[in-house]
Amino acid sequence: MFLQTFGEWLYDTPVATGLRETTWVIPAVQSIHILAIAVVIGSALVSELRLAGVIATDEAPGTVVRRYLPWIWRALIVLLLSGTVLIVAEPARTLGNTVFWIKMGLVLGAFVLTLSFRRPLLVAADGVVSEPAKAIAWLLLVVWVVVIFCGRFIAYT
Repeated sequence: MFLQTFGEWLYDTPVATGLRETTWVIPAVQSIHILAIAVVIGSALVSELRLAGVIATDEAPGTVVRRYLPWIWRALIVLLLSGTVLIVAEPARTLGNTVFWIKMGLVLGAFVLTLSFRRPLLVAADGVVSEPAKAIAWLLLVVWVVVIFCGRFIAYT
């Protein structure tokens, strides 16, 4: 009930109204959001496939992760900012949507897993990826794919 009331209040604010009524804002912000998703997914794909031992096996896992992790973090900041604009502009579309909250939970989970299990790789000298780390790499790939599907599904629920 709180989210519905908050969403209704937010929808009526001058900022939200201005965002909706300026015809180019939402398409531009959605485009930026999608580009940032591509950066996150592309960087995560390369990093996770390296950790799973599928690609770039001639490079140390820490080197690959170190190369792509900053791209992931920066793109996540862009996603947070652009997503906030989209929520402010159309709060009813997201705040009351279960799929949106599933997506947010998955993104948070991927963030925590990435923070927890990538830090040791950045300081590991031997470059050996353990079997649990490989399993987590595959899990993170699945999570990012589900995040994409949830993001698209929001528009249809």
